[in-house]
Amino acid sequence: MPELVLPTTRLHAAFLRCRDDWGPGVHEDGFGLGTDDDVDSPAGFATWVHRRVRLTHPAGDPCPDEPHGSPRWIVEDGEVLGAIALRHGFNDDTGHIGYGVRPSARRRGLATWALGEMLGEAHALGLDAVLVVCLADNAGSARTIERNGGVLEGIRDTGNVPVRRYRITLDG
Repeated sequence: MPELVLPTTRLHAAFLRCRDDWGPGVHEDGFGLGTDDDVDSPAGFATWVHRRVRLTHPAGDPCPDEPHGSPRWIVEDGEVLGAIALRHGFNDDTGHIGYGVRPSARRRGLATWALGEMLGEAHALGLDAVLVVCLADNAGSARTIERNGGVLEGIRDTGNVPVRRYRITLDG
């Protein structure tokens, strides 16, 4: 059974296998991984994980350059299969939630399940609705969002690529 877990240094090797599954230079949605982040060395990985986890504790010592959020890794049998993050601050270009599942773990319903779990967390935070976006040509992600009640608001060109914008209303 998969579970959503906070990022942890304990899963360094599993994280690297997940990242390598995507291939070099490919953006992995949901991880919050920047181009300058060193995740290969144990020290760099620990720094990155610490920064990601700190974002979940607004009363603690948040990073001033990033909004608070709830990052989670999708883990099963000790393997990192993907990630999902609920952004506590709203960004009109990226929406409230971003997620990604490694190529070898796709088509198992993991993204649909993880998004449903994060919608519960969003509701617990007091949100009535969330915006979730995906690339306009990503039919799998569009189905994931629609399975969780997403209603297409439209397609917007973000300057780089067109994205589908979905609104999901959260019920109690």
